Amino acid sequence: MKEVEIYTDTIRLDQLLKFSGTVQTGGQGKMLIRDSMVKVNGKVTRTRGMDIKKGDIIEIENIDEFIVI
Repeated sequence: MKEVEIYTDTIRLDQLLKFSGTVQTGGQGKMLIRDSMVKVNGKVTRTRGMDIKKGDIIEIENIDEFIVI
């Protein structure tokens, strides 16, 4: 599993998808979240503004998986 380091206490889920390089645009990230393709700590979320913190595990269906450090 790859690691994505953040430099703040939290980051919004849609911003993290772009920051991690999983998507190239915010619009692509919003689509993945809207289509229920993103899990945070094993649970599907459709909340793009969800605060992600260090230790959270993000899974994008058939695309990527990483832990936030």
